[in-house]
Amino acid sequence: MLNVGTLFTVFTVNFLALGVVWAYVATSYPNLHAARYWTAAAFAAALGNSISVLRGVGVDPLIAILLGNGLLLLATSLAAIGMNQFYGRPAGWRAQAVIIATSLAGLLLFTLWHDNMTMRVLIYSAGQSVTVVMTVPLLLSRKDGGGNAGARLAGWLAITLVAAHAVRSAAALANIGGNMTFADFNNLQAMMVLVLVFLAMSWNFGFLLMAIDRLRGEVAELALVDDLTGVANRRHLVQRLTEECALARRTQKPFALLAIDLDGFKEINDGHGHAAGDDCLRHFTVMTQSKLRPGDLLARSGGDEFSIILPATTLHEAANIARRILDVCRIDAAGCAPGEIPIAASIGVAQWHPQVGQYPERLIAAADQALYAAKNDGKNRFALCDLEAPSMVPALNMDEAIDRARKLA
Repeated sequence: MLNVGTLFTVFTVNFLALGVVWAYVATSYPNLHAARYWTAAAFAAALGNSISVLRGVGVDPLIAILLGNGLLLLATSLAAIGMNQFYGRPAGWRAQAVIIATSLAGLLLFTLWHDNMTMRVLIYSAGQSVTVVMTVPLLLSRKDGGGNAGARLAGWLAITLVAAHAVRSAAALANIGGNMTFADFNNLQAMMVLVLVFLAMSWNFGFLLMAIDRLRGEVAELALVDDLTGVANRRHLVQRLTEECALARRTQKPFALLAIDLDGFKEINDGHGHAAGDDCLRHFTVMTQSKLRPGDLLARSGGDEFSIILPATTLHEAANIARRILDVCRIDAAGCAPGEIPIAASIGVAQWHPQVGQYPERLIAAADQALYAAKNDGKNRFALCDLEAPSMVPALNMDEAIDRARKLA
């Protein structure tokens, strides 16, 4: 027969190790608030097991049963609260407090009023199961965790954990496996405790996979964002252009691209310093985004160069958007106080056409040609490159276009 003290010692060591891992995650990624709760949950479980292992060695049963099991129930509640925090839901402290208080009252009743090991197993299993079940909808719903492999693993482990508690409770009720004492379980109950330990550890590892997946997604997102302005960067621009070209080729529905260059930006950097130039770039992105629609993508493609992808947009509609961007810049420049730096821009406008096909570099070249035309015409204006009117558009230099696209990538 396995001794419960040995089982709980193994449990304690495992949760201490998990607590150390979560403490490192919580320290390294302070914005991942759920990690703090999962750290506290692991250490609470370790402490609860350390106290529970004192059963049968002359320690007051109330300490081993109420304090030990209370900490274990608290650990599960902290894990559930961490889950709510992970998905931006209310913590649910009140519901968890009710579950813990009710469970402890039942344990107290069947320790002092009537010492009954079976009832304590049932009450403890019920308290744990209710809390675990509350996490399943979050973990397995398509809206929240369903698309995350770690969440799906944790969700199915939660269901399995509840099933194991049910089996253990049924075995205790039917007295399957023989009698239990305060210090020793029968062989079946000892085996079920081992199963629950394994499932609880695996459940927590599911949380760790969830955190890793989210952090990996955040890193991937950062790789597509310009650090200075917060808009999309070159990589994101080329990625989105490739997707839009493929979609337009399939549906034959056009989209448009704006190529933007700030006028006189070198003079701003030389005359006012790079910090002032950075402020101008950030201010320009704010003004431009105020004139864009949901779904439009503003990207910083170079030092003072920007591009805007306008999905499902014709050349005429794109021209109107370019005009609005220039107007807001002119209004802002007119309102500049002495010492403030006015911002002006030139814009090239091009629309996807079947001759562009699935090659975004062709559309980039067309928008650049229009941008150069706007610069040559006096700056602070926009120009169109109409691919449907070949006689009005210079022939595309594909070698130059491909070289430019490679630089963007």
